[in-house]
Parts: sequence; C-alpha cells; structure tokens
Amino acid sequence: MSISVIAFLATIIVTLVITVWAARRGQSKAALYTAGGEISGGQNGLAISGDFLSATTLLGTTALFYAKGADMVLYYICPLVGFALMLLLVAGPLRRLGRYSIGDVMVAKLGSENMRIFSGISAITISLIYLIAQMVGAGALISILFGLPFTVAVLTMGVLAVIYVAFGGMLAATWVQIVKAVLLIATVVGLCVMVVAHFGGLPALYDRVEAIHPLGARVFDAGGFRMDLFSSVSFAVGQSLGILGLPHLLIRFFTVPDEKAARKSIVVAVWIIGLVFILLLTVVAPGAIALVMGNPQFMTPDGKGIIGGGNMAVMHLAEALGGQPFFGVMAGIAFATILAVVAGLTISAASASAHDLASTLARRRLSERADVMVFRVATCAVVVVAMLLAILFQHENVAFLAALVFAIAASTNFPVLILALYWKGVTAAGALAGGFTGLVSSVVLIALSPAVWVAVLGHDKAIFPSDYPTLVTVPLAFAVTWAVSKLSQPHPAAATA
Repeated sequence: MSISVIAFLATIIVTLVITVWAARRGQSKAALYTAGGEISGGQNGLAISGDFLSATTLLGTTALFYAKGADMVLYYICPLVGFALMLLLVAGPLRRLGRYSIGDVMVAKLGSENMRIFSGISAITISLIYLIAQMVGAGALISILFGLPFTVAVLTMGVLAVIYVAFGGMLAATWVQIVKAVLLIATVVGLCVMVVAHFGGLPALYDRVEAIHPLGARVFDAGGFRMDLFSSVSFAVGQSLGILGLPHLLIRFFTVPDEKAARKSIVVAVWIIGLVFILLLTVVAPGAIALVMGNPQFMTPDGKGIIGGGNMAVMHLAEALGGQPFFGVMAGIAFATILAVVAGLTISAASASAHDLASTLARRRLSERADVMVFRVATCAVVVVAMLLAILFQHENVAFLAALVFAIAASTNFPVLILALYWKGVTAAGALAGGFTGLVSSVVLIALSPAVWVAVLGHDKAIFPSDYPTLVTVPLAFAVTWAVSKLSQPHPAAATA
C-alpha cells in the first residue's frame, strides 16, 4: 500500500473518530445545528478559516495563478475585505438575534415567519452551488490518487459527507475544521520552506517562473483577469460582499456563547486566512509553475496539460518537492479540507430545510425529533443533488465555480440582511421581494453568461456578456427591497387609527 493511500485512509479514520465522539456528545437539535453554542471564539475562528480555506483556496487559486499569473490577485484580496465588513456589520447582531439559522435573525427583525421560506431557499441554493465546487475538487483529487473514475470518486465523497453530517452534526464539522485548519497551515508553511530551500531564495524562484511561463515577466502583473472594467469591478464586489451572505459562514456565529466570542472568531479567522493567502500567492503558486510546468513527470501524454487537470498543480508541486510521501500527506490534507467544507455546507442546507422550510410550510413548529429527522433526510437529498451536478461541471475550475456562489450570496442574503439589521423602514414584503429578486436575477444572469450558456450548454454566444452579474443584481435587490418596503409600509393615519 502506497504512502498516498495510507495518508488518505488515515484522514478518513481520524474524521470518523471525531464523528463518533461528537455523536456520543449528543444528538439534540442544538448539538446537530450549532454544537450547543459551546465553541470558543478562538476555536470558531479556526473553524471559520477552515470553512473558507477550502478546495477553492488550496487547489483552485493555485491553479488560476498557474494559468494566469498574478492577474488573479483579486481572489486573494476581496475576501479579506468581506471579512472586515463582516466583523464591523454582522457578527455581533447575528449572535444576538439568532439561535439556529439566518431565518431566526430575519424573523426577529421583521416579525414575519415567511422570512424563513426565503432564508431556507437562499441557504439551500447557495450551499448547493458551493457544494458543487467542493465535489469537483474532491473528485479530481480522489481520481488521481486511486485512479478511479471521476463519478466513483464523487460518490465516495458524498457517502462520507452524509455519515459525518447526519451523525456528527455541527460539533463534528467544527472539530474536523479545526484539525484541518491546523494541518493546512502547517502544510502550506512546509511547502514554502521547501520551495525557497529548493531555489535558494525567492529571486531565483521568480526568475525561473518568468523564464518558463508563457506570460514571461508579465506573470507577476496583478490585475483583474484582463477582463473588461464591468466584469472586473463586478467580480470584486461579488467576492467582497458575498462573504456576508454565505450561510455556512454565517451560521458559525451561532456556535459561540456570546457576541464578544463572535467578533473574536472573525479576528482570528482573518489573521489565519491572510497568512495562508500571502504564502500561497508569493511562494506556493509560483513554486507550482517553476517545478510542475513543462515537467514531463506531471504532463498528460499529449503535453497540453498536467495530469488531473489544472486543479492538481499544488498536488504535483508536493510530489516534486517530497516525492510520494509528501504527495500522500498533501492528498490527505486536501481531502480533509474538502470534506470539512462539504460538511459545513451540507449542515447549512440541511438545517435550513428542517428549521426554516419544513416548519414554516407545515405551519407549525416541528417537534425536536421530527426536526432532527428532516435534518437527516435533507442531508441525504442535498448531497445526492450536489454529486449529480458535480459530475456535470467536473471540468470547471473550482475557484471559478466558487466565484459564482459569491455573486449569488452577495445578491441574495447580503442586501436583505443588511437592510433588516440597519434600516428601520424595511418590511417583510420588501425583504422577500428584494431577496428573491436578487436570487433569481443572479442565477438567471449566470445561466445566460459565457461560462454557462456557451461553455456548458454549447450555445454560440452568451445572452449576458459577463460571467459576473453582481453590479446589476446587488443594486437591483436593494432597489426592489426599498421600493416594496416603501409601498408596503402602513399609512400613518391607519397606524394611529
């Protein structure tokens, strides 16, 4: 048995042990949804960083640098802006107003149980699309590790995710995230040390990158993907504001005991994420170009790409530096990275299904036993749909897929949440109208964009010219929320009658 397989299996065993431990701690609704609110600020900060430092970060952004150079720097900068806004605007109020879901917060502020329907639908939609990105990364990783077909690899990830979430819940997901975050940081630091030692310093590394990359010296030119101005700005807005609308990140504020711990979570997470971003951008991604690009060991037989696709650039870098043993370690950590994020996303969708949608549509509060049963059924359903869609989108870059999620989150949850928290004039009717407008418009425009309408569906020309619709959909959601709120506010005379 190879080192790679041993490391991979060890990862599965460790996560299963955590799941069994968490299951024994409790199977109540509070334990499954929020780990009983007993996670400390520091622990939650590690878990949040683990949630964000997903396959998108480890595999996707390295692959983008490998292909496009530093032109993709917005992928690193914009999320940090989003986390800063999250600290300032939503961390404290969310913990104060919510218990299990974002729907709790919206109902507390707007007084309408119908907000749970919107919260549930948006959480399921956003989590599901983000799950596709993670499943694509997992499928590529397991395929290259075991030589399995992509479909079998995705099915393997799906089965494991159902086990972890259905039985371990948020407590297991949190501790898997914490362990994964620590391992990921150590691995990225180790990669950096090995890359710098191999080249004898950063100048020699950068010289090598300039010499072999098709862009030459322009490989280190930062920019906006050489897109038009609209697309660049729209992408940046979506990546920044989308952070404040991602359900699997927002529900983490319900796992800590108070507002102070919620704010501490963000501070810890930003430091960790910022450190990893800097190391990936300045050392790891250039190292992948220097040691993988053009290396026959890692190229496909036709010489046009690398084995496993661009998302595997960082994995091949590990093998180039440390052989099969280090590749095995990286494979195990990459798998843990994806698995932990998949668990968090699945919990977000499943809890929204049970706590928000099921109880609202049934027009009564479900018993705790029924709530937990719906949670587990929803877990299975969400994972099955995610697996099917991942097979359809298997050739897309995982970082690009995640960028689409950010655009939808920025257009859907962000406007409603911000107005609900900070504008007294917002009404439930306005929030529902604006939220669904943002959700539908962002999904439709993405479907009509070059990335889907042309690349996936095979049409000759896209109906909407940009892959990133945020500059259209976010203002539209705000405008509709404002307009409908104004129209639906009670008349002063009626209010005093």
